This record gives sequence, structure tokens and C-alpha cells, in this order.
Amino acid sequence: MEQFKENINLSGITNYRIGGPATFFFEAKSPKEVLWAVNAAKERKTDFFVLGAGTNILAPDEGFAGLVLRPKIDFIEIDGDFLRAGAGALVSDVLQAAAKAGLSGLEWAGGLPGTFGGAIRGNAGAFKGEIKDVVHDVESFNTKTFAFITRTNAECAFSYRSSIFKEKGDEIILSARLLLAKGDPKKIAKAIAEKIAYRMNRHPMEYPNVGSIFKNVPLARIYAEGTPNYADAVRNSLLHFRGSSVPVKIDPFPVVPTAYLISESGLKGVSFGGAMVSPKHPNFIVNVLDAKASDIKTLISLVKTGVAEKFAVDLEEEVHIL
Repeated sequence: MEQFKENINLSGITNYRIGGPATFFFEAKSPKEVLWAVNAAKERKTDFFVLGAGTNILAPDEGFAGLVLRPKIDFIEIDGDFLRAGAGALVSDVLQAAAKAGLSGLEWAGGLPGTFGGAIRGNAGAFKGEIKDVVHDVESFNTKTFAFITRTNAECAFSYRSSIFKEKGDEIILSARLLLAKGDPKKIAKAIAEKIAYRMNRHPMEYPNVGSIFKNVPLARIYAEGTPNYADAVRNSLLHFRGSSVPVKIDPFPVVPTAYLISESGLKGVSFGGAMVSPKHPNFIVNVLDAKASDIKTLISLVKTGVAEKFAVDLEEEVHIL
């Protein structure tokens, strides 16, 4: 069994290119190695953190005093309408395999960064789709009981950008099966390519980033679902709120786009240290000049305060702050 690596700089393995050294680092290539690594961390009485591709993580400047465990289980298998993949498989590779096999249901994820396991943990979604819509079952490892578990879709307790794996935090996703639909490989590939092009055009990919910093705001957090104001906002795709006309979109249920709230709060392009609220997409905070984690955190706080003052809405972070 390969041993832990030591003092691996987190800035080299996360998309933000930010973060100090992790005391230990290990890539587990099988469920057995995941069990071994967790057991070894507990024997050393050290904390551990599970890292995917590092596309949604803000690592601390001082690093992480413990084990960073990366499940590198990256197989992809096709069996009829089922696609099964390891948690460490890249979403882009899963999409490519689905398109090649003529399996539809993931086109919305074109251009989505990160790993398959990370997408399931955070119930990734875009363009009116979510990963929960196609998950059949998920295999995981419980780090407290050391049991291997298979959960049905319902047992995963998916919610907006979350799941039981994210909420409880004591299970490591190992693999999952998706139930997809037969489709035309060329049409599927084209739809995926269109989503990739959209992201490239609309998102600030020229700078290190971790995607959307904040969740969009469910309309139900502003008006109770079923009230006349809620129904009017959905029907008109517009919310008249605190003296402003605010757009409403489906994601996959009615939400107020956070990027719009940030822009209307006058925060687009605001910078601190080496970090900046992107003028291209203000729900991205980008690393423009060797930013520190503290710079990103300062801007997160500034944006939350500004939006709360203008719209009386409390934003919730989508980025995971380690």
C-alpha cells in the first residue's frame, strides 16, 4: 500500500490556486484504499478532508493540519441505459462516455468542472437540470462505522445543491449509477458542446475560480410559495421587490439570480488584495493576482453585506470554505 505524501501544497491541487500545505495527502484508487486511509488517519488521531478535483474549495492560507484524501476511483461503465462511474471520474469524461453511448440526460452538465462524486455530493445543476434527476443509486463508505453502503435516489436526500452526503459529512461517495435515456449520439454531443460554449462565453475562465460563490436565491425565501406575489413573479419571470424589478429564472425551480443581485448592489468589479468580483459574471470571485484565502473571504463578506443592505436577502455560500 502506498503511504501518505507529506506537506503537499493545496494551491497546486485546487482550482483557486490558493492554500498552504496539507500535512498528509493520499490518492485512494479503490474502496479498500479509502478504508485504509481513513483508518490510518484515525490511528494517527489526525483530521481528514475528502477532496475531489478541487473545483469548489477555498483552502486556507495556513494549509490543513491533517490528511487530504482524494478518491481516485475513476472507472466508467455502460450497461444498457445505466452508466456507472467512480467518484473520482471527471464530469467531462462521464459526459463524453454518455454521448458516445447515445445516452441522454446529462447534457445540462456540459462544461461543468469537477468530479462525478463532487457533482453528486452537491447535487450539481444548471440549465434546469440536476444530477438527482438521473441518479439511480450511490455507493459510499461510512467513516464512523466503516460500513459500505448503497443508497437509492430517495435515500440520498437530494435538495438544492445538497444531499445527505454533504449534510451529514460522514460518508465518502465511492461510485454511483445513473439511469439515462436512449438518444442520438450526435444530438447529445451537440447539446453538450453548446453548454460548454455558453460557459466559456459567460464565465471568467481566464482567471482561477471555483464557479459560483453563492447559491441562487429560491423565490420561496422571499415570498411564500403559492401566494399571489409568488405566482405573479413566476408567471411574469419578474419580481418587483424593494423598488427594483428583479428577474426570476427556473433553476430547476423559481430562483432569483444571485449574479443580478450582486451587480445591482454595485459590487461588480470590486476588488480586495489579489481577488476581484468578476465584471463578466459577478457571482464569481476570481483570483487575479496571487490572491490569498483571506482576500476571497473579505470579498465574500463584502458581497453578502452589500446584497443584504440593498435587497434584504442573505446569500448562502456554494463554495466550500475549508
